Amino acid sequence: MLSNEQIKEMEGSAVSDAIRLVTEWFPGGVVFSSSLGQEDQVLTDIIFKNNLPVKIFTIDTGRLFNESYELLDRVTARYKKPVYVYFPEAADVEEFVAKKGVNSFYESVDNRKECCHIRKVKPLNRALKGAKVWITGLRAGQSANRQDMPMIEWSEEKQLYKFNPLINWSYDDMIDYITKYNVPYNRLHDKGFISIGCAPCTRAIEPGEDARAGRWWWETSQKECGLHSDTSTITNSKENSSV
Repeated sequence: MLSNEQIKEMEGSAVSDAIRLVTEWFPGGVVFSSSLGQEDQVLTDIIFKNNLPVKIFTIDTGRLFNESYELLDRVTARYKKPVYVYFPEAADVEEFVAKKGVNSFYESVDNRKECCHIRKVKPLNRALKGAKVWITGLRAGQSANRQDMPMIEWSEEKQLYKFNPLINWSYDDMIDYITKYNVPYNRLHDKGFISIGCAPCTRAIEPGEDARAGRWWWETSQKECGLHSDTSTITNSKENSSV
C-alpha cells in the first residue's frame, strides 16, 4: 500500500515522473486504459515517448466511429508500439440484442447501462485482471461528478489503485500539449465532438454546452457508462495514515 509520503511525491511530480514512480513501486503491474480521447492521447504520448513500462489498452465496443479506428492505426504507426484491444464477449452481445434489440439503449437508462456493462465494463474488468495500478485520462473539468476525484485512489471494488495523472489539467493544458508535440487525435474533435464514445451514443455539442452533453444526449442521467462509477476510497496527501 502507498504511504502518504509516496502520494505527496506523486502529486508534486510532472506527469511522466509520477507515472515512472508508480511503475517502480508496482513493477509489471501498471496498465493504462485509453478511450482514444484527447486526454488519453496525451498520456499515450507521454508513456510511449518516455518508454515507460505501462501496458496500454483500449476497448472496442463494436459501435465505435470509423474515425476512432483510423486514430488507432495512426497511433500504432506513429509510436511503433502496440495498443492492446479488448472486445465484448460475443455471446453477451448476441443475447442482449436478441432480447432487447440492437438500439434498445435509446429506450431506457437501464437498457443503456446494460449495454455499456456488456460492451465496456466487462471487457475492462478482463483487461484489469492482475493489475496493481489503473491509469486513466480523467480530468476534474470533464464533468461535475469528476471534480472531487483525487489524483490517486484505492478502488475497493477492483482491488487496485486508480491513478488520474491529468486530474488537475485544464482543457487548455491538454490542447496546448497536443499542439506542441503534434500528438495524433480523433478528427471528430475538430467537428464539435468533445467526449467521444460509441457512434450511436455520441453527438457534437453546441457552443456553451457542457463537455459531456454530447454523450447519451437523450438522457438526464449523470452521463457515465459505469467504467468510473465504482465506490473508491479517496486517497490523497490530506489523509492521516497510509492506505
